[in-house]
Amino acid sequence: MRWMDNERLALVETFRNADPDSPTLCEGWNVRRLLAHLVMREHAPLNQLLDLAAKPEPGRELRLGALTATAESPEGYEALVARFAAGTGAANPMTWLGDSVQLVEYVIHHEDVRRGGNSIEPRVLPDGLLEALWKKLPMMAKMSYRRSPVGVTLATPGGAPKLVHKGPGGVLLSGDPVEVALYISGRQVASRVEATGTAENVEAFHHWAAGR
Repeated sequence: MRWMDNERLALVETFRNADPDSPTLCEGWNVRRLLAHLVMREHAPLNQLLDLAAKPEPGRELRLGALTATAESPEGYEALVARFAAGTGAANPMTWLGDSVQLVEYVIHHEDVRRGGNSIEPRVLPDGLLEALWKKLPMMAKMSYRRSPVGVTLATPGGAPKLVHKGPGGVLLSGDPVEVALYISGRQVASRVEATGTAENVEAFHHWAAGR
């Protein structure tokens, strides 16, 4: 079983136990809308692209809103959860791409649901899943921090530091792989990551990151 399959199963249980109207870490999205996003991403990616092209305010996406509306009733919500739980078929590109595109997506959105409006302890995850996640973070960080005014290095307990952006000076972002993933994706407030370096470098990095 791929690690994304483990995470999907865990996320399905979280969706089933969550209040669909609860907030998430995604601005403008409650749990129901985030669920609809995952289903649309996997089964109607063209609709997702059309929503993105329209550049709506978060929570006002036309096509995502229509899918979300189908889950307003308890029965509709459970049907959408079941659709997500069923996964993607053999002909779906998401199935071929597997962990390379799904694992980070699932882990981050799982925490979006868990931590939205809540102060909650991190999950205890299998070492293999954490290792697989950690391997995917450097590329993600290189894209996110390509314009950082200072160098950026990632570090996790027991792992070798990874330089993801060269620049004058530098900061070290340290934390569990899940926390680092949240931090890189813009969820700094909800993540448990320590940024260290000289006061000037850390301040420059935070000032730049806040303005992105």
